[in-house]
Amino acid sequence: MKVNSLPLTTSHEEIVSTTPEELNEKFNRVIRRRSFLQGLGFASASSALLPAAGLLTAKQGHASELEHHGPLSRGDAAILRFLAAAELIESDLWTQYNELGGVNGGNPAYIAALENLDGDMPQYISDNTDDELSHAAFLNAYLKSKGAQPVNLDAFRTLPSSQATGAKQIGRLTNLLNLDVDLSWYTRYRSEENPDFGAKFKGPFTISNQPAVPLNDTDTPPNTPQPAPPITPQSRRMQAIANTAGFHFAYIEQGGASLYTNMALKASDLEVLRIVVSIGGVEVDHFGLWHDKAGNAVATPLAGLIDPVTGLTFPDLNAPPTELTQTNLILPEPCDFIKGEKLPPCSVIRPSLTENAGAVATIKSFTADLLFAGQSTAFFEFIMELAVEADAARRDL
Repeated sequence: MKVNSLPLTTSHEEIVSTTPEELNEKFNRVIRRRSFLQGLGFASASSALLPAAGLLTAKQGHASELEHHGPLSRGDAAILRFLAAAELIESDLWTQYNELGGVNGGNPAYIAALENLDGDMPQYISDNTDDELSHAAFLNAYLKSKGAQPVNLDAFRTLPSSQATGAKQIGRLTNLLNLDVDLSWYTRYRSEENPDFGAKFKGPFTISNQPAVPLNDTDTPPNTPQPAPPITPQSRRMQAIANTAGFHFAYIEQGGASLYTNMALKASDLEVLRIVVSIGGVEVDHFGLWHDKAGNAVATPLAGLIDPVTGLTFPDLNAPPTELTQTNLILPEPCDFIKGEKLPPCSVIRPSLTENAGAVATIKSFTADLLFAGQSTAFFEFIMELAVEADAARRDL
């Protein structure tokens, strides 16, 4: 059988003079030829003949399979509304950290203390802030585009700001002035056990009623030198605050990693699932970053620091190093995952089930962290209603 070949090149003049109908006919001829060659076993050869426009169309067609054109289901809307609220909360706390310790932060001593954990901390803080702001803006815009109600928490921006140099004097959603930072994640990700199977974990030490940002310029003068290790009471106080922030960063983002993993299990629409897993991956990335940096607060030369005001001690977790304390063991240890008699341990995000990783669990954890200390009853009622609705979502297959 004779196969008529198509020219492999086309002159500029031919492109300009060709009508849309002629281009369409040429493309159809290529498709027919490609199908014929595939039948003869020449798929790779036919791929070389497919015009760039055809490849683009094919890719666009595949992408369209993930597009959602109708209204959101009640469950998917509930998932995205809670995630939008969570991102607004995260954006609020990260904005506070960024004002004081980011690239353009206004508190030199706080920045210097953070840089004792890692020289790039200001850049990481600013980038993390931008990420959370983008998540909140996108989720609300997407909800609105689908005819669903976006989330607005502005009425609850009533909490006080830090009085230290660099902090804007505006209302906040979150409290960073006295925190009980949960450190169980540090042990959990080094353990072979999984909280989804009932395992309980204690952190390697306790951070209680501790500020994560400087309170005021009297407590921590903004131009205090911050050597590592710090020498003066004021420099030790500022370093303890920065160390607390380092652990709080990781605590917040590990919560996001679990939350998004859990919400993905509930999404029905493929486009909603794509949104949840795509943003969730960034939360996981954030956690890995901050897990690494937090360890520098409990390793030489900063280990052993005592906050002169609260008495909080940051121990040396490498003296001696153990499987549950060694600071550079930041990658998730393989653990129990799916129930099965012969299934081996697997390195995974944990928890991922609703009881420990869902929306209600997230708000309960943030509340225990004192992140919402001083918030109104109306705030808790509103945010818990969103959380309950998100947890109630079920995948509709």
